[in-house]
Amino acid sequence: MSGHGTDSGSEPIVYIDHSHIRGDLIDELKAGVQRLVKFIDAREPQLVTYGFYIDEDAARMTVVAVHPDSASLERHMDIGSAEFRKLAHLVTLTAIECYGRPSDRALEQLRNKAATLGDGEAVVTIERFAGFTHLASVT
Repeated sequence: MSGHGTDSGSEPIVYIDHSHIRGDLIDELKAGVQRLVKFIDAREPQLVTYGFYIDEDAARMTVVAVHPDSASLERHMDIGSAEFRKLAHLVTLTAIECYGRPSDRALEQLRNKAATLGDGEAVVTIERFAGFTHLASVT
């Protein structure tokens, strides 16, 4: 299967995090998330997708972001870190999953985020074994 393995660090990064929503703060969280999404959208055109999924019954939130490469993840963490902290009193981060090959700097940024919003022990990275990417065809 020539051409279907991973290559250089330019592969996409799929970022997923999971959080518990604290107390009865769901409405405040939703408003904060809306502000965060507008903030990020205006500053990070390179992001392929950035979505928040809230399960109100379970008081859980999942964030999914697809970055074209590790540099995009680093930029996202640089730009968004102060904004993420504004939501810290509303959630407890329980896990960060990073699929792809993040740089050492990006990994450190993720660990810092996990320590700020959760217990700091929640970062898992998994490199792609095989596959392909057609980012140019995403609309």
